[in-house]
Amino acid sequence: MNFVVWLTGPSGAGKTALSRALKEKLKEMDYKVEIFDGDEVRRELYPDIGFSKEAREMHNRIVIHMATLLSRNGIVAIVSLISPYKAVRNYARKKIENFIEVYLKCSMETRITRDPKGLYTKAIKGEITGLTGYDGVYEEPESPELVLNSEKMSVEEEVNAIIKKATEHGYMNR
Repeated sequence: MNFVVWLTGPSGAGKTALSRALKEKLKEMDYKVEIFDGDEVRRELYPDIGFSKEAREMHNRIVIHMATLLSRNGIVAIVSLISPYKAVRNYARKKIENFIEVYLKCSMETRITRDPKGLYTKAIKGEITGLTGYDGVYEEPESPELVLNSEKMSVEEEVNAIIKKATEHGYMNR
């Protein structure tokens, strides 16, 4: 059976690292897997789209559609996307048949320390505004299948938690 793992959380919460490790683990288990990384999709398909609420929602809807197509065709889709709005994540849940929402929870202090793209540094200096989870909107998920604290868990523990949840839902066999 196939499914979609939807990783959400602000920049620096650990979505990219987790998506890559999860992909490798699932491939070792003989699953076909693809990652939809929000930054990569943006860069490749529509680099000039911007970050307005409307642009973010359109970007998310496109990823939802692509993940649905892959899942229907035998490929596990891992979506690594900030997806700051509850409404869009709820839409994904309705559109995607076998769906696991994973909220990567992480303090702002840790995200600022990690700052993989230098965005927090720019936001702190006032060079950018509206950074999701800093001075921009991030609506925390209300009832995700998993909440993983990326400050306290290793990536391996996070991967194992997702595999356990997918198994419990009947989406995969161990």
